Amino acid sequence: MRAVILAGGEGTRLRPLTSNQPKPMMPLVNRPMLEHIVALLSKHGFDDIVVTVAYLGNQIRDYFGDGSDFGVTMRYATEDSPLGTAGSVRNAADELDDTFLVISGDVLTDIDLTAFVKAHRDAGATASIALKHVENPLEFGIVIARPDGSIERFLEKPTWGEVFSDTINTGIYVLEPSIFDYIPLGDVVDFSGDVFPKVLDDGGLIHGHVADGYWEDVGTTEAYLSAHADVLDGKVELDIAGFRLGDGIWLGEGAEIDPEAKLEAPLVIGDNCRIEAGATLRSYTVLGTDVVVRAEAFLERTVCHDHVFVGQDVRLRGSVIGRATDLRPHARCEEGVVIGDECFVGENAVVNPGVRIYPFKTV
Repeated sequence: MRAVILAGGEGTRLRPLTSNQPKPMMPLVNRPMLEHIVALLSKHGFDDIVVTVAYLGNQIRDYFGDGSDFGVTMRYATEDSPLGTAGSVRNAADELDDTFLVISGDVLTDIDLTAFVKAHRDAGATASIALKHVENPLEFGIVIARPDGSIERFLEKPTWGEVFSDTINTGIYVLEPSIFDYIPLGDVVDFSGDVFPKVLDDGGLIHGHVADGYWEDVGTTEAYLSAHADVLDGKVELDIAGFRLGDGIWLGEGAEIDPEAKLEAPLVIGDNCRIEAGATLRSYTVLGTDVVVRAEAFLERTVCHDHVFVGQDVRLRGSVIGRATDLRPHARCEEGVVIGDECFVGENAVVNPGVRIYPFKTV
């Protein structure tokens, strides 16, 4: 079977981290989110993949190429302007002449796609939707299904007064090519808001499959940090790069750690990092490639992207630091701080909780 990965989103809620990279290329334990999706598809036998790209799409093409390095074949369908989830897939219709799967390139999941496809075929449906139970359904499209699994109705991003189910649409679909009869070419069209209601009105069968496994929409900075924690806690089945030391410390190739540094699992230290004596890395810290952490620095629940310099006695808690950012001695970033790529935070500077700094700025 073929798969379509939707990778055209701008990820505006994750800015400034997505100011100069597409959301699917955001690193999650030092690999792009999209790479984890490709690995999941490959594991379940989807080796022919079409990727829909728009915002900064060349970065995706340059990284994945034809997919051969990742054990799959990848092609690209480009949107000149946003077409919605269904419009994006319609744009790739020439490649999709048999049953196919649609998945977002910017979620964290280990859902059993093989079982999902089987459930779709057993139901004989035009479309099947992977569903999950969640505690707070307000951010998602709610779905209500009959006892036999057929879907009765949809409600996009409801208020609490409208919540009639905790079962949400994950945005993972198995579709028959006949779905294109409901998607006009070149229009902005969404599956749950436009296409699926038309299929139901036409008497078509849409099947809801309550999926086993982990699923998280990594749409905000808070979700981005908690997704890292879930990976490190083993709540989601995901390949973490590096050599595993003891109980939950992953060490990249060429990393140098002074014996006097203090490490508290779980954490990830990327390739060619350097951790000096007296530095403390507390749990749920993830360092990308070529990160330098100087003496007496303290990091906790912090994600540093590639080439970050953490100066002497810097304090980072619950922060995300973009690529090639330079934090000078005694600087401090509090809970919820997000710093974009190539910023300079000067000596003794304090960045207060929740502050976001866009790329190329000096503090």
